[in-house]
Amino acid sequence: QKPSDHLHGAYIIFFLLGIGSLLPWNFFITAKHYWMYKLQNCSDQAGSEGQAASDLRDFFESYISIASTVPSVLCLVGNFLLINKVPASVRILSSLFIMLAVFLVITVLVKVDTSTWTTRFFALTIGCVIVVSSASTVFTSSIFGLSSCFPMKNLQALISGQAMGGTISAIASVIDLAAAADVTDSALAYFLTADIFIVICIMVYLLLPRLEYSRTRAHLWPACCPTALRRMRQSREAPQIPPSLQKAPASPRSAPPLRPILQKTALLGFCLFYVFFISIIIFPSLSSNIESVSKSSGSLWSTKYFAPLTSFLLYNFADWCGRQITAWIQVPGPKSKLLPVLVLLRTIFLPLFILSNYQPRAHIRTVLFDQDIYPVVFTALLGLSNGYLGTLVIIYGPKIVPKELAEAAGVVMTFYLMLGLAAGSACSVLIVHLV
Repeated sequence: QKPSDHLHGAYIIFFLLGIGSLLPWNFFITAKHYWMYKLQNCSDQAGSEGQAASDLRDFFESYISIASTVPSVLCLVGNFLLINKVPASVRILSSLFIMLAVFLVITVLVKVDTSTWTTRFFALTIGCVIVVSSASTVFTSSIFGLSSCFPMKNLQALISGQAMGGTISAIASVIDLAAAADVTDSALAYFLTADIFIVICIMVYLLLPRLEYSRTRAHLWPACCPTALRRMRQSREAPQIPPSLQKAPASPRSAPPLRPILQKTALLGFCLFYVFFISIIIFPSLSSNIESVSKSSGSLWSTKYFAPLTSFLLYNFADWCGRQITAWIQVPGPKSKLLPVLVLLRTIFLPLFILSNYQPRAHIRTVLFDQDIYPVVFTALLGLSNGYLGTLVIIYGPKIVPKELAEAAGVVMTFYLMLGLAAGSACSVLIVHLV
């Protein structure tokens, strides 16, 4: 008899790991006030250096999106090839330690005066983004592949935790913004929070294999744990393993078969790609630059808290709600024609955000939605649809392939996701310039 998840320990661990998997990305993009402060030091100077700093500020979110997504696609390919060569524990723990090391560097830089080398600070920041995002991608795809070998509720916990990571980072940003009088003090507390949580992720992951619930799952799906399978074969009392599962670790040094996974997940892969393609074009490049129409009043709401609350916090909370709904409602199904239709309908969000009060505007002068309630509603719907449709597609992918290919299918689905983010971030730069 399968042991139960005592006190929901595995569920909580996967939820916490989900928070940690996207925490670096969310902490980068939600610290907008800090980055603008760091990059404004020479933006008012005359000459090319001042103009360059001004450009870095205006398009900072787009640059970060590209730096975080394009290298991640290459890391996903490498991670897929290493599934049967490097144990998941090695990939996961090494990724977490790399993220922790880079975030410690970012934390130290908060109190360093960069006013005389703003452009070099920007280049260093982008370098940190590339390293952290690459490590985060390996961690995310590895833990997602591992969770695919568990029941669907654990996979849903991981995905729901990812959205909660964005919500936590947005809340922390608002609290730090309100509590700290100085921007650097706020950023220091903010990044220290990320450092502590990465340490928590390391601790809970080390706890996961010790749970009886997890050890039993490793025996059931040997594709995830070839070592456990070999021990079972050596034991006289080991249960009989179906031939279909015995084939998976037969060549532990070879990569999993890609063609059957792609054939099974082609439509779902396109849906996942397009969901995040549209989302990353809008959030945060467009949405975070939509200003309150009453900004001239000088109120704290319209000048200080409008973007953190209506863009970052609202989007991440709506995204988390959408992901959480999938725990109770899972329609349309993986083969439904309605699923790609709903995904394609999200394209309408692009003109809705462009025609809101996005600033600065260079080409499209028309502001059709000239009240603050419009971007609030648009952001809520964008996050809700991203969370619900994206989660549906992700949890369907590993479940429509044979169990011995579940981990590899999880990595492939993550590849579709990252490909959508990479293409969307590149397009976001173009759209921001066109607006």
